[in-house]
Formats: sequence, C-alpha cells, structure tokens
Amino acid sequence: MSLNDPQWGKRGTGGGGGGGGPPDLDEIWRNVNRRMSELFNRRGGGGDAGGNGSGPPRRGLAASGVGLIVGLVLLVWLASGFYIVDEGRRGVVTRFGKYTETTLPGPRWHLPAPVEAVELVDFAQVRTVEVGYRNTTANRNAKEATMLTEDENIIDIQFAVQYNLVSAQDFVFNNRRPEEIVKVVAESAIREVVGKAKMDFALYEGREQIAQQTRDLMQRSLDRLKTGVSVQKVTLQSVQPPEKVQAAFDDAVKAQQDRVRLVNEGQAYANDVVPRARGLASRLLEEANGYGTEVTQRAEGDAARFRSIATEYAKAPGVTRDRMYLDMMQSVLANTSKVIVDQKQGGNLLYLPLDKLMQQGLPAAGAAADTGATRAPLPPVPEPAPAASPDASRTRDGLRNRER
Repeated sequence: MSLNDPQWGKRGTGGGGGGGGPPDLDEIWRNVNRRMSELFNRRGGGGDAGGNGSGPPRRGLAASGVGLIVGLVLLVWLASGFYIVDEGRRGVVTRFGKYTETTLPGPRWHLPAPVEAVELVDFAQVRTVEVGYRNTTANRNAKEATMLTEDENIIDIQFAVQYNLVSAQDFVFNNRRPEEIVKVVAESAIREVVGKAKMDFALYEGREQIAQQTRDLMQRSLDRLKTGVSVQKVTLQSVQPPEKVQAAFDDAVKAQQDRVRLVNEGQAYANDVVPRARGLASRLLEEANGYGTEVTQRAEGDAARFRSIATEYAKAPGVTRDRMYLDMMQSVLANTSKVIVDQKQGGNLLYLPLDKLMQQGLPAAGAAADTGATRAPLPPVPEPAPAASPDASRTRDGLRNRER
C-alpha cells in the first residue's frame, strides 16, 4: 500500500479487526480521551444498569493509566533536579531552606523542589562598589564623599572598592544584602582612616597609605561580620577640597609652593655662605693661633735674653749698659731719614740729611754699574766739632739724659 493513499491508517480499525495497516491515530486519541473521561467522571456503582460485563476491564485499564501518569510525573519531577554549575561559579544547595552543601563546577543533581533548592553564585566575577560618585567622578554624591580630617578640615574623597567572594555559604546566608554591607563598611572604614590624618597628608603624599589602611580595616570588619567577601583593592579616584572653598584652597596651595621655593633658595644660599664662613673662621683661628704662638715665643725669647743680659750685667755693669744703649740707638736711628746732633757746649746744630744723601748715592751707583766707570765719591760730611769735655763717657751720659 502506498503512503499517499488517503485511507492509510484507517483500514482494519473497524469492528472486524481485519486488515494489516497501522492503527488510526485519531481513533487512538479518542479512545484515550474517553478512557480518561470514564476514569475521572465515573460515578459510583459501576457502568450501566443492565449489568454490562465490560465494567471490570475498564477499571483495570483506568488504574494502569493513572499509574503511567504518576510515573511520568515522578520522572519529570526527578529530572528537574539536574543542573549544571559553570566554571567560576559555585552551587549553594539548601534543603527546606537550610544550607546543605556547596557544589563545584560540573553537572550536578539535587532533590527537586520543594525538598531542595540551588542558588548559583559567581565566584570569578570581580565586583565593584563606588563610594562618593556614580559611574563617573563628575556625578558626585556629596553625602558619601564629604569627610572631616584630623585638623578639622573638610575634604571630598571618591573611591572604588573591588572585591570577590571566598565563601558562598557566608555570602548567601549570613547577610541579607551583602553588597550594601560592603558599601557601608567601605564608607565607615575610610572615614575612620581620614579622620586620623591631616588634610595635606590626605591630599598629597598619603593617598596610597590611606587606600591600604582602608582596605585592611574593611577586610577585618567584613571577616568579623562573616560576609564571605575578600577585598582586592581600594582605588582613590579623586581627593580634593570642597568646591565652595576650592579657590581659597588654590591660593593656600600656591602660597605653600612659594614657601617651599623660598626655603629651597634660602637653603641654597646657606649652602654657599656657611662653608665660606667656616673657612674664614678656620683661617682666622689658625692666624690667631699662629700669632699667639709667635707672641709667646717672642716673650720667652725676650725673657731668656733678659736673663742672659742680667747675668752679664752682674759681671760688667758699665760695659753692658753701654752696649744696651748703642743697640737701642741703632734700632731707633735705623728707621729715621734725618738726624740732628746737638752739643752741650756751643749753639750750632749739626743736621745730617740722610735721605738726600742716600738719593744722591743711588743714581750714581746705578750709572757706575752701567758704564763700568769708577763711582764718584760722596761729598764729605762735616764732622761735628769735638766736645769740650775730655771725658767721653760723660758726654754719652749727657746725651742720654737729654733724650730722656
């Protein structure tokens, strides 16, 4: 028989049961519907009043249909317990709402609902919490960003916290809204850290330290709350004074920069002057030490010479006295250019122009050296008249007394 025959599937389904074709699907469906109707809409007592003998076979057929349906439903219910945990995730299984286990990546099965339930938690995702701004730093949240420093200055800090999960059980069961808890803990931690720091430290050199201290404080708080969260990094996006005092703060920063510049210039000047002054002081100190040594040694020499003179004077007073007088006159007359000799007896003064005589003698000596000629003799110096007193020692005593 051809499959295109319109009577295919309808032959042999009549009362005679003859024919070798396949059964009619519509007829089978009508029979199933009828049997289901008889199963659920059947009234108590049996089939027809005439005692039709087809009652018991229908009840057996209905019982087998119910069992088949129950089996299918049970199979579908059990099949609904299969689930797959992707890589980087964990499955948290609960039985009647109580934690049972955490399943690893791969195909898994659990008792279907309502006995057990599973919640998939992403472990590989790095989550981010923004404090003080939303999406961009221009979209500022003043309530979260404004903070107070230790020196009672107001500062705006916008930062982000990156974290991931380390315990699915703690993250799902120990806290109702863990993301909100992370945000609140981050804001509380940075307020505590900034409250212990100066404003200049927070604005400039202390940004990395503030971020690290905030991360450590957050991790201790989250571990104490058992949130199952691990803080990876705290990033300070913006640290600046409030907008209302920005102009005044810029002036203060400029003044501080000028102060630093002037300090550097003063330090450079000091580095130039101080070594020079120290060198001068060292030189003066050395000169003073040398002068002190010179004076001390001269005094010691004079004292030694005086002791030797005193010894000689004790042996020959007259000779020593005359020698001392001659030495003194020699030291005095060596520094003079004019000499006036006065005599006791007589009114004439003898004037010796030594400077003129020396000036006349120097050119003559130079010319004689150049020409090889014999140097002309100096003009005679008039000798003083002989003293009237025959005693030479008395004359020297008189001159000594006059000089005194």
